[in-house]
Amino acid sequence: MARKKAFIAVFDDYGPAEGVHVDEVDRPIPGPGEVLVQVVASGVSHMDAYIREGRFRDALALELPARQGVSFAGIVRAVGSDVPHLAPGVDVLGHDPRHGAHATHVVVPAGALVRRPARLSWEVAGALYLVGLTAYDLVQGLRLGSDDVVLVSAAAGGVGHIECQLARLAGARVIGIAGRENHDYLRSIGVRPVAYGDDLAAAIRKAAEERPVTALLDNYGHYEQLAEELGVPAGRTRTSDDRRAVEIQHWSAGPDERVALQLADVAELVASWDLKVLVSGYYPFMNLVEALVDLDARHSRGVVVVGMSPTAPAREYLGQKLRARYEATAPATS
Repeated sequence: MARKKAFIAVFDDYGPAEGVHVDEVDRPIPGPGEVLVQVVASGVSHMDAYIREGRFRDALALELPARQGVSFAGIVRAVGSDVPHLAPGVDVLGHDPRHGAHATHVVVPAGALVRRPARLSWEVAGALYLVGLTAYDLVQGLRLGSDDVVLVSAAAGGVGHIECQLARLAGARVIGIAGRENHDYLRSIGVRPVAYGDDLAAAIRKAAEERPVTALLDNYGHYEQLAEELGVPAGRTRTSDDRRAVEIQHWSAGPDERVALQLADVAELVASWDLKVLVSGYYPFMNLVEALVDLDARHSRGVVVVGMSPTAPAREYLGQKLRARYEATAPATS
């Protein structure tokens, strides 16, 4: 009997987004402790791009040809032995430790998954693992409270806009550095925006209403001198290098109970505490290269996501019809 098929994103050598192609392969079969998931949506991250481009090949060498994608959400279709807490039909989100989440089907360790809250939309769930946990770790490490004034650079980006909202949930006043085209959006999530420019320190002090800036989350990079000029206390700046280290840690993670608990916390914050994850680009899987180019251009707010089997426009597809579309798909068998 012929094996059922799956589609995966592959690149044959280090290089730009245009080198990624989608191949047809045999659908994977879960082994002991593993789960087969039919992917509904998968996030597109800068870390995936940096590794594909070879920026970290000394620390994170790839066996080429390689797959890509770490964050995803989908529906369990089959489980191996020793997986008592998941069953076919369960909605999940998580990450692929083998970095092949840009695919229609993946097999991952059960410990890399958590259940998707019903109020968490598919497209957000698909992107949440890497951006959500990176923001969560960086903000948690600052131990913010109501006396804090937090400055966030690249505040409208995928990690930045989540950091802003987590800091506000902790009670802090948040000032976001972003292009002027993103200022209305930042105001909509309770952030005081300032624009890039030569008078940046003065603009920040005005937005802070002369309160001291007590923490800096620098997603843009090269703001160490600005932190010194503003008098940010020692140990309360998280640089772009710090962020990159956290992202690499999560990109490289295997199944981890602590990470799973954190992801469940972040998913519940989005589902129940009005933390809004903005999806600025939603692409069908077969247009993956367009999604990668969109992200590389660095003009998008929030996150970019690919949907694996769209059958209607995004706004309609990602509502009730999405789950119905996948319910109609026969469970995967070998």
